[in-house]
Amino acid sequence: MGQTEKQIADDAVVLTHVFDAPRERVWEAWTDPEWVKRWWGPHGFSAPVYETDMRPGGRSFSCMKPDEGECIWGVGAFREVTPPERFVVTDSFADEQGNVVPAAEYGMSASWPMEMLIEVDFEEMDGKTRVTVRHSGLMGLPEEDRQGMAQGWTEQFEKLDALL
Repeated sequence: MGQTEKQIADDAVVLTHVFDAPRERVWEAWTDPEWVKRWWGPHGFSAPVYETDMRPGGRSFSCMKPDEGECIWGVGAFREVTPPERFVVTDSFADEQGNVVPAAEYGMSASWPMEMLIEVDFEEMDGKTRVTVRHSGLMGLPEEDRQGMAQGWTEQFEKLDALL
C-alpha cells in the first residue's frame, strides 16, 4: 500500500498518495460511481449512494453511511473535468434531496463552511499514479476538524489501495 503525505494549512488539507495502478484505472476508480461506492468514506463507512454527472456544471450526490447510523449526504458541482488528469468539484453537506444544509444538521461544528472545494490531480508515474487532493475553503475550521478530514481521506486511500 502507498503512503499518504499530508499538509494541513489554515484554509486547506492537501494529501498526496501513490497508487500502484495506471492512471486510467485510478481515474476510473474515482469517476465510475460503481467503483466509488466500494471505497468512498473512511473505515467504518459505506457509500450506498454515489451519483455523478462528471462534466463542468454537472453534479455529484452521495451518502456516506457509518456502520451504525444514518447517511451523511453531500452534494457538489463540477467546475473542471479533464480526463484522466484532473477534476474540480465543490463540496457541501446536503439533505436527502440534495439541498445544501449546514454541517450542524449532522451534529458537527457550526464552523464547517457551507461550501468547500475539492481539486484532484492524477499524475502518471511509470505505471503508478500519484493522486493529489486539495480540499480547500476551510478557513475558520478548527485544527481538530482539519486533522479529522485528513485522516478520513487517508483511510479512503487505504480502502482504494486494497481494491486496486
